[in-house]
Amino acid sequence: MTEALPLTLGTAGHIDHGKTALIRALTGRDTDRLPEEKARGISIALGYARLELPSGRALSVVDVPGHERFVRTMVAGATGIDCYLLCVAADDGVMPQTREHLAVLRGLGVEAGVVAVTKADLADPSRALSEARELVGDVEAVAVSARTGEGLDELLAALDRVAAAVASRAERAGPAVLHVDRSFTLRGIGTVVTGTLWSGAVAAGDEVRILPRGLEARVRSVQVHDAPVGRALAGQRVALALAGPSWREIARGDVVCAPDAELEPTYRIDARLELEPGLPPLERGTRVQVHHGTREAPARVVPLGEGFAQLRLEAPLVPRAGDRVVLRRIAPPDTLGGGTVVDAAPRRHGPSAEVVARLRALERGEAPPEPQAPAAAPEPPRPAPELDEAALRIAALLRA
Repeated sequence: MTEALPLTLGTAGHIDHGKTALIRALTGRDTDRLPEEKARGISIALGYARLELPSGRALSVVDVPGHERFVRTMVAGATGIDCYLLCVAADDGVMPQTREHLAVLRGLGVEAGVVAVTKADLADPSRALSEARELVGDVEAVAVSARTGEGLDELLAALDRVAAAVASRAERAGPAVLHVDRSFTLRGIGTVVTGTLWSGAVAAGDEVRILPRGLEARVRSVQVHDAPVGRALAGQRVALALAGPSWREIARGDVVCAPDAELEPTYRIDARLELEPGLPPLERGTRVQVHHGTREAPARVVPLGEGFAQLRLEAPLVPRAGDRVVLRRIAPPDTLGGGTVVDAAPRRHGPSAEVVARLRALERGEAPPEPQAPAAAPEPPRPAPELDEAALRIAALLRA
């Protein structure tokens, strides 16, 4: 039997709706690792676990915090996922962060998932099930209790069905690209970075680049969920031990990529934007926070027409054409929507029919029309050369 290709599952949902308790019940692993998380009883940082489904397929799980103060962290964790597990508490129903987390998922283009109505042992789940179905449509919804085990088998079966219908990133050709969410050092191993491998494969001995700083490193070893592997494929959580840079030279938001990856830091992105329903178009000069991978940067929006916009960044991002970005309002913070990168390194320009035509061609995968060079301005008449006094005397003698 051929082993199923890897996928990454991300949690979503309001604070205290039982995401971490449910992942613990499903995997046996507590994803809250920080003392402050255990003391306060809430998730603050991203947590990770391996989930084995009834079919034998394993998913990488990214458990995200639900508090509104940590939406930025949620976005960083959600950017690499392939499907979601949305948690709605039976005793609470749909809440503000339920809606915002769904807005983030829509912005990222993540459509496949399952709803778990948690804490079914504390309240009748029918109201929360009805609210969840109204919010997400035909997505499967299962009432569960992490404490009693009610509904866990049904939930695992639903996740298995969803996973079977989702294409793995490992099926797509491309160089290795990993967005770093942690960098640390281990005694006897050295620098270690972790993240979701977005594309390609990585193996011990590979040479890699680290952007945006342009550092070079060699992969000493590879792990997937604390187990050493010879080679890791895209679509799962990966840890890389790196030879070369210090762990202090690498931070969350950096990108580890193969040397042949056509990736460079950029301060401008041309994208097709998809705002949340009911929001007016963004005006020229609107300042937003752009999230890509595990990095974010403030930017000014320049509408280009037909849903396209140029995002002029205040700090570099490292995107590729086709990548998704999430746009959030800076103050008050709120998710505005998302977009798809069409040109990851455009020139600075404003709206025009020529620009729109070029971006539409890029979207279709066609070679865009070459921008026309501006017509040459007519050369101004050259002034008559000034004559010095000696030349004037010679001219007068000749006339005489």
